[in-house]
Amino acid sequence: MTMIVTDFEREELSTPVNKLNPYLKGIYAPVRKEVTALELEVEGEIPRDLHGAYVRNGPNPLNAPEGMHHWFDGDGMLHGIYFENGKAEYRNRYVRSADHEAEKAGMLDAGGILMPADKSRHPTTYKDTANTDVVLHNGSLMALWYISGQPVRVDARTLETVRTETFSGKLPKNVSAHSKVDPGTGEFVFFDYDLYNPVMSAGVVSKDNELSWFREIELPGPRLPHDMAITENYMVLMDLPVVFTESGIRNGMWQIHQPKGQATRFGVLRKDGTGDVRWFEADPCYIYHGVNAWEEGDEIVFYACKMIPNGLTPDPAYGPYAPMVGVLALQAVLYEWRFNLKTGQTKERPVDDRVTEFPVINLDKTGRDSRYSYHVSIPNTQTQVFDGLVKYDLKTGRGEAHEFGPGRFGSEPAYAARTGAKHEDDGYVISFVFNAETGASEALILDAQDFSSKPLARVKLPQRVPAGFHGTWAPGDQIRAA
Repeated sequence: MTMIVTDFEREELSTPVNKLNPYLKGIYAPVRKEVTALELEVEGEIPRDLHGAYVRNGPNPLNAPEGMHHWFDGDGMLHGIYFENGKAEYRNRYVRSADHEAEKAGMLDAGGILMPADKSRHPTTYKDTANTDVVLHNGSLMALWYISGQPVRVDARTLETVRTETFSGKLPKNVSAHSKVDPGTGEFVFFDYDLYNPVMSAGVVSKDNELSWFREIELPGPRLPHDMAITENYMVLMDLPVVFTESGIRNGMWQIHQPKGQATRFGVLRKDGTGDVRWFEADPCYIYHGVNAWEEGDEIVFYACKMIPNGLTPDPAYGPYAPMVGVLALQAVLYEWRFNLKTGQTKERPVDDRVTEFPVINLDKTGRDSRYSYHVSIPNTQTQVFDGLVKYDLKTGRGEAHEFGPGRFGSEPAYAARTGAKHEDDGYVISFVFNAETGASEALILDAQDFSSKPLARVKLPQRVPAGFHGTWAPGDQIRAA
């Protein structure tokens, strides 16, 4: 395999310790430029009933790390491709969080997962990058960070940062990644957690960007949840048995473990903020990403990707980065949980044994009974790569695969309904794909109803899109100037 080395990458590798860091090389290497490219070259044909933007977030360090660097610490960068009338435009822009701007000004006092700052000088000790998730709300995007950060409002058409979002100054704390937008009400339903204290929080922001309610929820101890779910009337929160060690809490270090005997709990809370949280216990596990949830009679049905051991042992070739490399190689399988609101009982079952993660759905079905989800497929390798996609039929448990091909690795996809769609999967699935042989990137457009067939179009991109995290689809008729 040809190793593509950029000028930025040479700069990264000039630090001896980072010569051993795989997440600063190859498909993970940052890009230097912010680009706007119109009239992109296309192999095949972009459907004319595809209108809107596929936008993906991910880490892209502004400056070359001088010390130990965790992949999750890179500055947020959005890569977006906008479709209209059979044509496509590409843009990428940094998410200009407050900490990003502070670093540009040489005034950053925050650190990273492997080299945290002093807690007395920074609320979380970690640089707030807004690099994890991106959602469409109130006509524009919000970039979100997984370690309890400040949302950053971004123009969905231009990807230019508009402001740090405080919801008219009424946001009491922070917001975690993987908060949800209710397609029926337009509400932004969010959660957050405290790294060092036994509390999490939840709230709702209206479609008009006004904070409707906010409340804190006591927990048995500090927790590190990553996702939540909503239904029409409820939100589902997670109390999971992965927590900081005592020394991690004491020293502000990212040192986590899984205590023996600690159950997994799911907290069901009314979406209007009233009433108590009802907790449902389940077998111990960790969940990074949920698929969807909905109400079915007396039950809440919840699908998610349940983590399983990856079986990897630390590779000494990575030196001090060996523990990070092993932990980042996520392995998970599709599971179903059912929470009976009448009896308080939990039922759970595996759906498929294939290793898939980073699930997405037709966002119009968020919190509603849905049939299809689209996941990345993950080979059991030392570093995190996505070698294809799987479309699941949740009613039958069957999965249909689309493979990217040798040396080609993708991103979390997005589902885009075609204009005038009649069915849940009447549309397209879009993903950025990187070719490790050539260093080139492209956007694939797949027919969601003919999933395993060759792409309808391959849109050539003007620069490499590094491997990253989460994305979304912003329908063209919902985008407006921020």
